[in-house]
Amino acid sequence: MLNISRWFAGGGDLLLRIAAILIAITFHEVAHGYVAYRLGDDTAKNQGRLSLNPIKHLDPLGALMFVIFRFGWAKPVPVNPLYFKGDRRRGMFLVGLAGPLTNFVLAFIAVLLLVSVSAWQSGAALVFLREVMFINVILGVFNLIPFPPLDGSKLLAYLLPRQSAYRLGQLEQYGPLVLILLLATGMLGRILFPLVEFVINALATIALFLTSGI
Repeated sequence: MLNISRWFAGGGDLLLRIAAILIAITFHEVAHGYVAYRLGDDTAKNQGRLSLNPIKHLDPLGALMFVIFRFGWAKPVPVNPLYFKGDRRRGMFLVGLAGPLTNFVLAFIAVLLLVSVSAWQSGAALVFLREVMFINVILGVFNLIPFPPLDGSKLLAYLLPRQSAYRLGQLEQYGPLVLILLLATGMLGRILFPLVEFVINALATIALFLTSGI
């Protein structure tokens, strides 16, 4: 079930992978926007970004990177912490955490279904569940990198002193270029591959434990 090396090498159906990508990025961005909305910021809601329509969240370059390099990104949901109720830094931490956490939940659901239908040897449904599992774990882990504009930078900024957090935020203008270079050279895959494998195996272990008595 967890043939990670083969998946990264290109195994799987392209159309099913694209469908899994759209699901992953849509729920990821909606989670950001929804948490921001609950904290008092209706910017994403007013711009129609709380929609489950994947077109509203699609970044063409990020999606292409996902198809080619297995890592990518969506169009960021607009968030204005000035509207947050309470601690704005804590609010950005929660907004940043919401996306990756949602991806891990989706991946876990896919793993549970894979465990439940482990007797299947082939079929589009099984392949699709694998794609959902891989894509969501990859997107979740990838976004936890503590480098702007990824979500991990928002989590790190909350833990840093304000001056250090401000300096971290200044790196955001260079973020996309750095990430593309890391993707193109394969360095990002070498860094994240072990983490993705660890998370998937951890989710599989938990799923097997939960379903062992069923």
